[in-house]
This record gives sequence, structure tokens and C-alpha cells, in this order.
Amino acid sequence: MRPEQSRKIQPERLHRAGPKPGTLPGLGCPFRPLAECPARRFRSAPSSSGAAGRIGPSRPRPAPVPLLTVLGAPARTGLLALSWEPRRSDARRCGVWGPCTWAEEAAACLTPPPRGTGPALPARVSRVRGLGTRSFIACSFAPCTGPAEMLLLRPIVRGPWVLQRTPRLAAVAWGSHPQACTAWTPSRTHGTWSPGDGSRRWKVTAVGALLGLGAGLAYGDHRRRAAEAEPKAEAAPGAPYPVFTRQEVGRHRSLAERVWVTYGGEVFDITDFVELHPGGKSKILLAAGGALEPFWALYAVHSQEHVLEILRAYKVGELSPEEQSQPSQGDPYSGDPPRHPALKVNSLKPFNAEPPAELLTETYLTPNQLFFKRNHLPVPAVDPASYRLRVEGPGGRVLALSLPELKGRFPKHEVTVTLQCAGNRRAEMSRVRQVKGLEWGVAAISTARWGGVRLRDVLAHAGYGEEEEEEAGEQHVCFEGLDKDLSGAAYGASIPYRTAMGRGADVLLAYEMNGEELPRDHGYPLRVVVPGVVGARNVKWLGRVSVRREESPSHWQRNDYKGFSPAVDWDTVDFTTAPAIQELPVQSAITEPAPGATVPPGELTVKGYAWSGGGRGVVRVDVSLDGGRTWRVAELTGEEQRPGRAWAWRLWRLTAPVPPDAAELDIVCKAVDASYNVQPDTVEPIWNLRGVLSNAWHRVRVTVAED
Repeated sequence: MRPEQSRKIQPERLHRAGPKPGTLPGLGCPFRPLAECPARRFRSAPSSSGAAGRIGPSRPRPAPVPLLTVLGAPARTGLLALSWEPRRSDARRCGVWGPCTWAEEAAACLTPPPRGTGPALPARVSRVRGLGTRSFIACSFAPCTGPAEMLLLRPIVRGPWVLQRTPRLAAVAWGSHPQACTAWTPSRTHGTWSPGDGSRRWKVTAVGALLGLGAGLAYGDHRRRAAEAEPKAEAAPGAPYPVFTRQEVGRHRSLAERVWVTYGGEVFDITDFVELHPGGKSKILLAAGGALEPFWALYAVHSQEHVLEILRAYKVGELSPEEQSQPSQGDPYSGDPPRHPALKVNSLKPFNAEPPAELLTETYLTPNQLFFKRNHLPVPAVDPASYRLRVEGPGGRVLALSLPELKGRFPKHEVTVTLQCAGNRRAEMSRVRQVKGLEWGVAAISTARWGGVRLRDVLAHAGYGEEEEEEAGEQHVCFEGLDKDLSGAAYGASIPYRTAMGRGADVLLAYEMNGEELPRDHGYPLRVVVPGVVGARNVKWLGRVSVRREESPSHWQRNDYKGFSPAVDWDTVDFTTAPAIQELPVQSAITEPAPGATVPPGELTVKGYAWSGGGRGVVRVDVSLDGGRTWRVAELTGEEQRPGRAWAWRLWRLTAPVPPDAAELDIVCKAVDASYNVQPDTVEPIWNLRGVLSNAWHRVRVTVAED
């Protein structure tokens, strides 16, 4: 039956004759029974929990044909779920939003009829929504114990078709309403639609066969097993769910142990949703064992009601209301601010962490919560009302400027700047030979839009002029922070005078970050932002600025953050013989795919970032899939920047065919800047005992899935 010939079957006709081959009962959409499809092109197997029937395409990818498949039916809830794959021309007829491709899905939900009246009838399709690269349909239905919803999701990418569990199924016990439910108890465990002779016995048998996957019972069993896994959990008086502590939730951080998360005061087991997450499996697993709020705050889509509807289907308990985090008494770090749980922590005290690489290049500007954190000392608690910036001028003159005075006296200036830690990618040097320092991966680098006043304007107000630039090589602008160790020594650093006072200099005293008040971890209420220079010179919680003939006496200026020959070790090193790092060399790294990942055959997209110090823009990124034997040029994205003032990174991506016979790929990237500086090919020649300036070709090895 062609789509234009299909018509809606009236309920009374359906009762007499059963479903017509070639139409979806009640909707008039064409379908083709699974039994008629070649076995080699589709596989069908129930999940281990029995909660969902899974039907997924096997390689080679099937052609776009209309397909009706029984995904499954909760055995005692009265829900029958059918899925079909419509043609593009069927989209409008069937009410599916968006184009219909081979991997998209529509669904119909059927409710059980009154006893003895025939097979199930179509229920109202309550809504059709798109969610990122996936789409789902929520169908209202009336099971034995009242209304609920069914959510069906189908990923665009290759993977199984999954019937999602529904809210409230766990409450539908076998003995709740025996007379209503036993009226249509299934006699077999699985089956598919096929043409029939219209007999009542066939109809009842068909309905029973469709109910065999038992998603409702599986969900109840899942809840029971989750409770058994936590024998210490106790049900609160009057509450239908057990109560868990955050420590108990934290034990469930992997698919093997089940993935639990919290939202508000509730606990959810989202294990079965992980593969369906629109943002991908890796991103949702970042919240495993912890709270969802910090992650949902990054993306506004999570505030929509239908997202909460999906989450409620996975509730397994309540969070203990008494549990509160108590800072340790006398701990100098007890006043540190809360941090985003997605950060990969390299040290807790002081706090140093980087975002997951796959999140780093999701956006051009790094969200404040995910901007890498590099602290040397406890985060100071600064009272903005009493805060004063001390600026030492010529002849002993000292200015004391409040934050309102800085904002009122000097024009605001904004600039997009990438900051990179000197130890970014240090872990790669440690694999060659052990170095001293935090084991940073590729994400000790981030980009923000900073707002504040030019340091040049403030120094000019204090009495310094441009004419002193002739002597700039002998002068330094020194910064001192308000973060101090137990002895009272503050973090400090310095930059050449010409960097601060040159014409068009963009060095900022920043009080805003990405349009928001400067976060505490990033220097509230005021910090220095020095474009094109190593992160160590961008002093946070700025308390004092001075101009001197010598660079800052700080330990971090004179006895750290310097590069040495691979021949120098800790027995022979002399920090006075090397200059302090200022401008950084050209850098690039791969953020997707992750090292050790399995990638699909056919086509691969590689993503990453590239940046160079000193305002030298990145002009090209070369990418190789075979370890550097052959190369392709990546596409650069991001803001266009002025020559000599390219302070921010360029994001890049390359989509390329995977060699058909490849089992593994050795992906390599290298960047070239405006001065034609290029990254070295290996780590060994640039190895140094502090593990700084690590900018060799970045390599990621992945496995290619079997075709």
C-alpha cells in the first residue's frame, strides 16, 4: 500500500479484522513487518534486564525502508510500543518532526482494551520533540494503574534501538489490580505483527506476544536490585524511596557498578540512559556518582521540563537531608570556593585542575566553571568594600585605588585572551623521563573574554610615561598577589616594562571574565591578564603593582618556570642561568577523539586547539592519521585577530576518510604560527627537568571498529 493510499482504520473495524498489513493501526502510516526484512541486516535481542527490546542495524548500513518493529511492552502496565522508520514523505502524514532518515524513529503507543473487546487501540501521541541529534516521541497511555508516559529515543549514529523505561512502572505490581491486568495476560513472551484471519484468539495471542519483553517488570526488578546493592539504605518514614548518603551515591561511578547521580534531594540510576544521552556517553559519565546541577548549569536545554520528565523515570531514592559538607577546622584551604565536578583534579591543596579535553573545544570561550585552575596557595577571601590596589609611582608616590575608583576613573577595555600554564602537556614529558610538577594533560589552557582597565592607563596615572620605553629593557613591572603562604610570603611575578607600556599594549587589570564578575578562583576582585605570555605572570588577587630595575624577587619568578637543556638534572641545575619564561612557543593538541577510543570506520572527525605566544597568530594546523607519513590541512575556526595581537587560540577540525584496511590510527597534529614557527616532532629534544614548554607534535592512538 502506497503512503498516499493508506488511511486510518476505525477502532470498530480494527476490532473485527485486526491490523492491516502495510499500515500502522490507527495512524495510517506504512510499515513493513520485521519478519520480512533480511536477517543479515538486522539483529534482535532482548536486553539482559529484560527492560527493552533492542533492534539495531548491522553493517552494512541498511537502506532507508519503512519498517515496523515491536520494541517491547511492559507486561503488566497495559503499554504496547511500536516503532517504525518512515519515509521522508511519511513525515508530515505521521506527525514526525524533521526529516526522516534511516536512523530516525517514530512511535505509537497502544493501550489495552476493555476485557474481551479485541486488540489494543492507539493512544494519543502527546508530543514529538527533537533533542540535539536525537529525537523522541512521548506517548500518553492508560495502564492498569493510571496515566504515565512512554519515551522512545533513537540515536542518529549507528547503535541499537532502545525502548526506554517509563515513569511509575515500578509502582505497578503484579498484585495491584489482578482482575484488570489478568484480563490480557500474555501467553507467550515475544513476537511481531503479521497479517491475521481476524479471529479473537489470534488477536489476543498477538497482543500477548507483543508484551513479552516485560519492561515494566524489569524496571521494578532494577529498582529491587538497586536497593539490594545498598543494604544500608533505609526508607525514611512516609517516603516511598530509600535514603542514600552522598558517599553511597559516589560508589556508583561506572557502568559496571551502575551510574547514579543526584539532582536536588533525589537519587537517580541513569545507567540505561547513558548510551542514549544526546551529548554522548563520555559527557554524561562526567557526573557519575555526583550531582547533575553543575553540569546542567552549562547548557540551558537541561532546564526544560521534558528533560526532567526523562530524569524522573530513573529515580531510585532520596538524598539524606542531614548530609552537609563541613570544612576542616584550621585548614587554610577550608575557605576555598566550590569547583565544578567535571574538572580533572591534579592537586587539591592547593587546588589545580583542568577540564576534560572533550569539553575544552566545545565552545570558543571556555565557561568560567571549566576554565583551568592553577593555584599556588589558598584562595584568599577578599572584602570588596575594603579592597585597595596599591600602585607605587615614581619618587615613592603610592596610589590606593578601590574597585569603584578603578571602574570610574579609567575606560573599560575588553580583550579575548588564551591563558596557558607553563606545564601544559607535562604528562607527555614524564613518559619520556620523570619530571617534577603537576601531571597536566592537554587542557591546562583556556580562553575567556576579559574586561577591565588597561595597566598602561593606570601606570600613566601614577606618573609613568611612554618615553621611558627606551629604558624598558632594564625595567620590570612587578605584581604581588594577596594569596600568601603561612609565613606571609605572597605569590608574585613580573613582566618587561615594554610589554605593559608599549603603544597598543593590551595588558589588563581585569575585573570581569566572560561578562561576569571575576570568580574567586580566577582572582576576584582584580587580576592581571597579560596576553601572549605564560599563565604564571598573570597574577591573581592583585594587591600591589610596582616598577623596578630588577624582576620580581618572587620564588616563582626567579627559581621556577624556566626552561633547561635535557642534559641538566637536579644536581646540576642553576636557575640564575636561564631567563624566566614570558612568551610561549607555538602549541596545538587533539581534544577529540580521546586516546584509546574506538572510532567507527568510514569517516572520522578530529578536533583540537592551536595557539602561539607573543601575539603570533596560527596560520595552519596539519593533521595526520598515519603517524605523520601523510598530512591534511585542518579547518580553522574562531575570531579573526589583528597581526601581532592574536592573543586567542584557534579551534580546528578535520573530517577525513578512515583507510579501509586500518585497524588502528596514529593521529598527529602540529601547528604553524605567523612567524612559521612549528612544533617539534618528538618530546625527547625538548625534555627538561621541570616539564615546561611541552609542545611536541600531539599524538592520539585510536582503534578502528570492525566493519
